[in-house]
Amino acid sequence: MVTVQLVVLMPALFALMFAGVQAAMFYHGRTVAIAAAQEGARAAAAQTGTIGAGDAAATAFVAAAGGEGVLRSVSVSSSRTATTATTVVTGSILSVIPGWTPTVTQRASAPVERLTR
Repeated sequence: MVTVQLVVLMPALFALMFAGVQAAMFYHGRTVAIAAAQEGARAAAAQTGTIGAGDAAATAFVAAAGGEGVLRSVSVSSSRTATTATTVVTGSILSVIPGWTPTVTQRASAPVERLTR
């Protein structure tokens, strides 16, 4: 009787454990992506900032936060208008489920610094 219970309950327990680990990895990857996007938007929105500075700041943040160990195949794109700078960070998070690679995309915007009278 105990063997039957173990055969039934152990796979359910392992599935629950893997789901919890996967949820934590998704949350961490998403948090790193939004923080990188915010860093990129701040750098691009500086008075002397550029799109390249935004891309570089976001890429450097991802690298400092763990790089490929947190987000794989990271793609960063920034844009800047006269009033707003925006950075978008996209990457794949690590997965404990074979064959599944979830992707996160986060966007951040900041007003461009400028002198006013």
